[in-house]
Amino acid sequence: MNRSLSRRSRSRRITGVVAVAASAALVLAGCSSASGGKKSEESAAGVSAGKASTPRMTIAMITHAVPGDTFWDTIRKGAQSAAAKDNIKLVYSSDPSGANQAALVQNAIDQKVDGIAVTLAKPDAMKAVVAKAEQAGIPVVGFNSGVDDWKKQGLLEYFGQDETVAGEAVGRKLNSVGAKNVVCAIQEQGQVALESRCAGVKKTFTGKFQTLFVNGADMPSLKSTITAKLTQDRSIDEVVMLGAPFALTAVQAVADAGSKAKVATFDLNKDLVKAVQNGSIQFAVDQQPYLQGYLSVDSLWLYKNNGNYSGGGEQPVLTGPAFVDKSNVDTVASFAAKGTR
Repeated sequence: MNRSLSRRSRSRRITGVVAVAASAALVLAGCSSASGGKKSEESAAGVSAGKASTPRMTIAMITHAVPGDTFWDTIRKGAQSAAAKDNIKLVYSSDPSGANQAALVQNAIDQKVDGIAVTLAKPDAMKAVVAKAEQAGIPVVGFNSGVDDWKKQGLLEYFGQDETVAGEAVGRKLNSVGAKNVVCAIQEQGQVALESRCAGVKKTFTGKFQTLFVNGADMPSLKSTITAKLTQDRSIDEVVMLGAPFALTAVQAVADAGSKAKVATFDLNKDLVKAVQNGSIQFAVDQQPYLQGYLSVDSLWLYKNNGNYSGGGEQPVLTGPAFVDKSNVDTVASFAAKGTR
């Protein structure tokens, strides 16, 4: 896959590697964090090496997570590990509604936090409140969603994958495995990262391509919508999902429809890794969410304590894409079992 990425994405990857290496070189050791918000945990993930001697900071992490999507558990574990190491109080909150997510950012501003890490899944809804944070002197970094908007909104840094590049890589992968008729299911209409993924697949896939909108907040509904689509169009031979729990549900839908379609997906969790191992999922695209959560928190510590910008403040730090399939899934499995991949 890496060979097929554009020259631009390769240069971005190099920038990311350099930035991550710089971050690692400057890291001090750290302990445990406290976290709060609508969704919070007291314990940090088990990747820690001591305690930073820098003053206590409070960082707000605010995402667009849909309830029940385990992808975000991995993001939070990475964030908590960085917070533990850096002597940071981590306050985590989430809401899939753009307006509600913006309100959570405003809450963080009112609490006068030392930094904000935010996703820009619905960038227009976040623009005004992000500007308020910056006006209040609070550094803001982006991660996971918003690769096309983070610089426009004045964020310091961005950590994630270029979703269009990832989608294009999947399209080429589908060509190589002989798929002819693909349906790409979007579980949250209007979410720019998800729509970019399907648009990228469409751009490079040479067969028939269809987009299907499903309700990611209602798994029975999602399952029935995919089942109906596969029953209606028996020529569909590949279902592309955009998240691990949705892909596992799609496997059930394929069985219910009596379809021979294969299922591929973006993103991982430990159950998805098992599904790749047993062959019920053909392949997955890993954007390394643990790394996204870790770097977004650690970058704010580095900025406050050493004035660092990962990516030089000009380029995103890319954490993906990378394929996980039968050829390499066993290597990933041990980390997935710990909830860090």
